[in-house]
Amino acid sequence: MSFYINQIEKKIKNNIQLEEIKIIDNTNAHKNHKSFQKGKLHLILEIKSNYLNNLSRLEAEKILMSTIKEEFQKNIHALEIRLK
Repeated sequence: MSFYINQIEKKIKNNIQLEEIKIIDNTNAHKNHKSFQKGKLHLILEIKSNYLNNLSRLEAEKILMSTIKEEFQKNIHALEIRLK
């Protein structure tokens, strides 16, 4: 799974101006949930970005989601976005 996380991080770094990024794999915390899908990630995305912070929260999240749209459809079940 770390391969997918590295792919996501690289894609975000290449497409969005940011100062810091941290992706936390929180999948194990959801294993016993009814809607758990094996092979799908539950991620927490922490980003420090002056660029994104100058946008509305909605616009910043739209940019992030469009950047990793393909990964979200294939490998991600849940994504929590924390803008710093």
